[in-house]
Amino acid sequence: MENRVETNNESTITAKQKFEGKVLTTSLQGALVDIGSTIPAFLHISQVVDPNDPEKAITNIDDVLKVDQLITVWVKRVQKDHYDLTMREPLAYEWRELAPEMVVKGSVVRLESFGAFVEIGAERPGLIHVSELSHNFVRVPSEVVKVGDEVEVKVLQVNRRKKQIKLSIKALQENPEEFAAQATPSKKKGRGKHEMVDEVDEEVIPDPTFMEIAMRKAMDQAEQRRPEITNRLKKQKLLNSDADDIFERTIKNKPINAGD
Repeated sequence: MENRVETNNESTITAKQKFEGKVLTTSLQGALVDIGSTIPAFLHISQVVDPNDPEKAITNIDDVLKVDQLITVWVKRVQKDHYDLTMREPLAYEWRELAPEMVVKGSVVRLESFGAFVEIGAERPGLIHVSELSHNFVRVPSEVVKVGDEVEVKVLQVNRRKKQIKLSIKALQENPEEFAAQATPSKKKGRGKHEMVDEVDEEVIPDPTFMEIAMRKAMDQAEQRRPEITNRLKKQKLLNSDADDIFERTIKNKPINAGD
């Protein structure tokens, strides 16, 4: 949460807010600057920047600032009774302000074989690994981006100890495979009314057992022998009939003896 202070005669002033101020007084410690507030705004000597040599350490503030000089400053911190100012443009994102899932904008500042570095306004540029540039295969980063491109990225990981920020362009793009899956209607089980076919479960016939095989073999043999048996029975019937006829004729033709 940003520090802020309210006064009776000014709008709310927050950290990182930019002002065009006028130097009121200078001292060994720094300078008082008028930014239009009703409470003092103080610029410490460590936050003074020489426009001709921004990296130069300032030891004498009068070498850089003069009374009534107009300078560009930013609110570094909001204190209870004053504002701390700086002539160094603050970072857009402090380490504590960066977190995964954030979406930020930046500019590509360097390309390497393994990815692209993007300036997002943090202490260090963030890295988009080559695998995070697109859902499609990317051989080298220059196939997708070039130095100077303005890009929108998602923060994947922040490691303050290693000063690393991992970014992704792919995470903000729709996955073509998921899009295709959503666009293709799912196939319903079964068939449409014009394609209905009566389906019959295939009957599963178990393998015959040894006893069943023996019974079938015996029945087959019996079926093969049935004509032979039938003929034999017919012949036996004829023989029996002939015997009966002979016996009957014998009885009829036998003479009757007197002693019988």
